[in-house]
Formats: sequence, C-alpha cells, structure tokens
Amino acid sequence: MQLVEETPYRFRIDPRGPMRVPGVVFTSRALATDDGALEQVANVATLPGIVRASYAMPDVHWGYGFPIGGVAATDVRAGGVVSPGGVGFDISCGVRLLAADLERSDFHRVAERIMDGLSRETPRGAGRGAVWQLPGDGLLRLLTEGARYAVERGWGGQRDLDRCEDGGAVPDADPDRVSTRARDRGLGQVGSLGSGNHFLEVQAVDAVYDERTATAFGLHLDQVCVMIHCGSRGLGHQICTDHVRRMDETMADRGITVPDRQLACAPADSPDGRAYLAAMAAAANYARANRHVLGVAAGEVLREVTGRGLDLVYDTSHNLARIEQHDVDGDRRTLCVHRKGATRALPPGHPELPPDLREVGQPVLIPGSMGTASYVLAGVPEGDAFHSTCHGAGRTRSRHQAARTTDARQLRRDLERHGVVVRGNSARGLAEEAPTAYKDVDAVVSVAEGAGLCRKVARLVPLGVVKG
Repeated sequence: MQLVEETPYRFRIDPRGPMRVPGVVFTSRALATDDGALEQVANVATLPGIVRASYAMPDVHWGYGFPIGGVAATDVRAGGVVSPGGVGFDISCGVRLLAADLERSDFHRVAERIMDGLSRETPRGAGRGAVWQLPGDGLLRLLTEGARYAVERGWGGQRDLDRCEDGGAVPDADPDRVSTRARDRGLGQVGSLGSGNHFLEVQAVDAVYDERTATAFGLHLDQVCVMIHCGSRGLGHQICTDHVRRMDETMADRGITVPDRQLACAPADSPDGRAYLAAMAAAANYARANRHVLGVAAGEVLREVTGRGLDLVYDTSHNLARIEQHDVDGDRRTLCVHRKGATRALPPGHPELPPDLREVGQPVLIPGSMGTASYVLAGVPEGDAFHSTCHGAGRTRSRHQAARTTDARQLRRDLERHGVVVRGNSARGLAEEAPTAYKDVDAVVSVAEGAGLCRKVARLVPLGVVKG
C-alpha cells in the first residue's frame, strides 16, 4: 500500500477502486509498518456515507474489519452506516487512571503488601469471577445506568461520575437489545480484568511536561497512581458477535457491498443500526461500571495498607461508536464516529468536559506495553480526525508469536530487576504481553503530538502490575 507523505507525521492513501474518501495515516517513516492494517484503512474508506477520510492512529495494527487504531465517521442523514467491526469485540474497552496521596518512596516500603492485596482483590482470567455479584435485575439497571448505578449502590461517589466520560453512563442504552446469551456471559463478571492485554498497574509520575494541566488533572511529580485497562468482558464480545451476524445477513437486502465481510454494517438510522447502537451503549455502561468497581476495590486496598485511598483522574473508552455533531465542508452534520483502538481528545472549552477540566482539555490516557511508560495527554483545539488520538503502543507481533518467542520466567526476572513487582495470572499471559511485542510508546506519543492530535502532560512509569 503506497503512502504519500503530506507532513513528517501525516501520510495519505489516495482513493482507488471503491474507496469513497482517502486514507490518512498519522505515523512517521521510522514507525510505519504494514501488517495488513493499511489495506484495512483502504477498505474502511469504502463504507457508505463515510466523510473526510478513513483515519489511522500512530499505534495502528491489524484488527477485525477495521484496523485497531482506526477512526471513521459516516453521515447519518445521508445513509451513513454503523459497523460493529469499527468498535470491536471488547466494546468500550478503556482506561481508568486514579491518583493517590502517596509518593513513590512511600510505595516502595509497602510494595509487596500492596501488590499482594491488589492481586487478591482483582479477579482476572477468561472465566467468571467478579468484585460485585449482581442479581439479574441489577444487571439490567447497570446496563442502563452504568457507573451511576454502582454509585447508587454504595460504590464510590459523585467525583467518580464527574471525571468519567458521559458522567458514567452512555445515553440511549437498551438492555432489550442485548441477547440472553450476552447477559448470561456478563452477569458474573462485573469488577474483573479479563485476560489478554488487560491489566491493573501501579505507576509513578516520572515527568511532568505541563504543570498547569497536570495540577488540574490532580497529578504531580513522583505521585503514585493506579491505571486500570479493561472493558465489557464476555457481554460485549457476545453483543458484537450477535450484531455482526445480523448485519451480514441483511446487507445484500439493502444493496450494501463491502470488500471484507468483517465490515458488515447497516445504516445507522435503520432498525438494525439503531438496535446495535442501543446494545453497544448497554455494553459501554457495563464497561464503565466494571472499571469503576475495580477502581473502588483498588482504593480500599491502598487505604487498608497506607491509610490513603485513590481519587479518579479520568476514565475514557477507546472502542466505541458515537453520534456526534461535526463541521464537514462548512456544514454541521450528524455523524456516527467509529473509534476502534482510538480515544476522544476533546479540546479546551468543549461543553462535554466537566467544569474543572474545561480550561485545559480532556485527559487522554495512553498505556504503554507491560514494563514500559504510559502517558497522560490532553486534547488540543485544532485536533484532527474528529478530535481523536491513539490509545496505546500498538502491537507488532501477535499474542501467539509473542508467547512462542518469549521466556516468561526471564521476562518476570527482567521486570522485577527494573523495580516492577509482578502479579501474573499465568506464564503465557505474561509472555503474550512482552514489551518486545509492541511499538515504542514514546515514539507513538511523539507522533501523536507532532501530528497535532494531542499534547503531552505527564509520563508515568510502572511500579507493579497485576496481569489478566
């Protein structure tokens, strides 16, 4: 796939064949790789109703239908489609960052006790096991009300909602659009990490690039933080499976053709499109509550060991489709914005930001690979790609390849030699997430900032990790 360099951090894929718009890839000559993801960028550009471009973030890599790190918006009133492949199977997978009134030196004195407690209180793995055991009617309320329902039931407080996207709950969720199978899969998993690249990590603020913004976020140098990365577990996976199957069956009836069946889609304003968006919103609410409950449980562990708890910095999703208003070619349009492995980066002054963050912009949370740095960034006024940016480091090797080529015991020794206390669920799980399987997060963030998608606020380094 030929990339045309427009700037050192922005490359173009010119339209060809059925592409309706160009592809735009935010990358650099040093970072650019092609594992099939660029072909997927071109495929996404064929979707009915797509506007501006099919975008790829600096951490882009191959995914299901859409590349991971893909952003695309379709014009709802012009037949624009919604595609579950543009959200992914882990609906509303995202990152939650909490800050402690604790310094790095304080953590080192009690590191083993804290990590033992976090390991004990953080259910993980592919099966059931959860911090919060819900009755069936509780699940229905959680799918509608998200983290707000958790707060009502005594988990956390109002600040946890103020510092979460959408106040803790995505509107227009409809549990009736969630299959019985999906509900069954989600019932026993509220407050759990899952497996794969999900984690709970204790970190320290290692560098601050913007003191004013960091202070607004509640961060300072050498402060201890907890970062949680997980999503909607089996419930979200089943919702994606159900609606991909349904859309695949009905595309031909609507006269829609796509170059890859994994891009199965329906007009966002059709019955199938509305059904998916309502079920997806329910899964997003599940994911918000899942991270919320895990964060409260982690705070209790820190309080028990140190006498100090955790305050939420921000919670943001990176697998979601949203109905948003944007200017396109001089007109205000209603768009269905897909972000898959990409996060919103709302600029200063945006009305959806809480009042205490409105002057500085949205916190953007970019986790690195296990054992490497993570970043806190902020949205910028001129942000491109519908105010979107990257979501992580981005894989360069599959989990199978990483597991086959990584000695998990040596990896654990290397991490602990660098001061990272490891609590892994399995040797294979550690090997799959080896840092060598990912791009350099420092380079990815530099490209995102260089491309004008966001700006750096702080860099965090790991002190301990609980792996799914």
